[in-house]
Parts: sequence; C-alpha cells; structure tokens
Amino acid sequence: MAACEESQRVCTAFRNRGHEAYSCDIEPYSGGHPEWHIQDDVLNLINGNCIFQTSDGKVHTIIGKWDMIIAFPPCTYLTSAGARHYSLKCNSAQKVTERIKKREIAAKFFMTLAFADCERIAIENPVGYMNTQWRKPDQIIHPYYFGDNAKKRTCLWLKKLPKLKPTNMLPEPGPVYICQGSKCNGKKIGWCEGIRGVKGGQKERSKARSKTFPGIAEAMADQWGKCD
Repeated sequence: MAACEESQRVCTAFRNRGHEAYSCDIEPYSGGHPEWHIQDDVLNLINGNCIFQTSDGKVHTIIGKWDMIIAFPPCTYLTSAGARHYSLKCNSAQKVTERIKKREIAAKFFMTLAFADCERIAIENPVGYMNTQWRKPDQIIHPYYFGDNAKKRTCLWLKKLPKLKPTNMLPEPGPVYICQGSKCNGKKIGWCEGIRGVKGGQKERSKARSKTFPGIAEAMADQWGKCD
C-alpha cells in the first residue's frame, strides 16, 4: 500500500512491475487509475484484514497483513521549513498554541503509521520534528541520486527494508530562485521545486511539493519490490 498518496506515482511503479498495489488517501486520485485508488482514511486499513472500495466502485478484500506499506504522511506541521511559525516573533500566542496542537496530531498520525501491523514499512518525510522527537531517519536521499535534476532532502524511516541505492547519480544541482517582485526586498527567494506555475492556491502548491519524484518511485519499486 502507498499510504497518503494521491499522485499514484509509487503505486503505479509497483503495478508496472506486476505487484498488486493500491494508493490510499483522503484526497481523490490524480494519477489516472481509479481502479487502484482507495479514497479513505488510511488508518482504517493499515493493519490489514480489511474490506475496501476503490474509486472505480469495486470492492476488494485483504486477508492478513499488507506485504508492505510505503507512507507519505503530511508534513505541513512536521517539516523544519515551518519552524518559524512556532515563534512568538512571527505569530500570536494563540496561533502558536493552535499550531503546536496540530503538530502533535500530525506526529501521532506519523507514529501510528510507523507502528502499523506490517512487516515492511517505509515512511517518507522532510527533515523536521520527527528527526528529534522520535529518531533519526535510516536514510536521507535527494532526487538527483535517481536521475531527477533536483535537490530536496528526503528522509526515509525503514522497517525491514534496505536503504535505497542511487540509480542515476547526477551532479548536485544548484538552488532554484524565483523573485516575487516587491516581496523580494532586494533578495532572491528560493521556492521549493515543484510549485512554480501551480494554480489553485496553497493547497495545490502543497500537493505539488509532496509528489514523489519519478526516479525515487522507480527505485522503490525496483529495489523494495524484490524483498522477500
């Protein structure tokens, strides 16, 4: 199962190699395969022995545990990139308190995935809160290790899965800067790769940032799909 994945990139990579894989997210799928997507709260399904309906209306049954869970929990309140929002210099005491509560909910969700009843688990997230509040990740990778010309520190917490081996190491790319006119104040502002030109506001930009790079998805399917 590819948990918290509406893009279906990892699910599709495994399907292309003959595995019975499903994406699961509270959001509708954007990967073009309703027959592989479960639009539901993943916590209802992670421990296996479940009945679910895919977005094409068909009902499926999982007897026993999932063979593998690869999870991409939301990182809005966990990433170190948002650390400034917990400062009283940036927000009111009320907003900071509300954000701390949301961070604890996000951390609890992360840990529920980490301790699901499944033999093989991988959890992906950026560097952030869980690195110190739980434990350091087993591996930190970048898209350019796998043929995608982008630099984005990506943490992997692994249970009975090997570290991913780079497949197509590119030269380390430089940062991408986009200036936002008067907001620049004379300085360049770096935007996360993947949000340029995305319409639909913060929600759609967040979805664009969270999509797994193709090279990483392919490496997961190639390397972890062979695990016994």
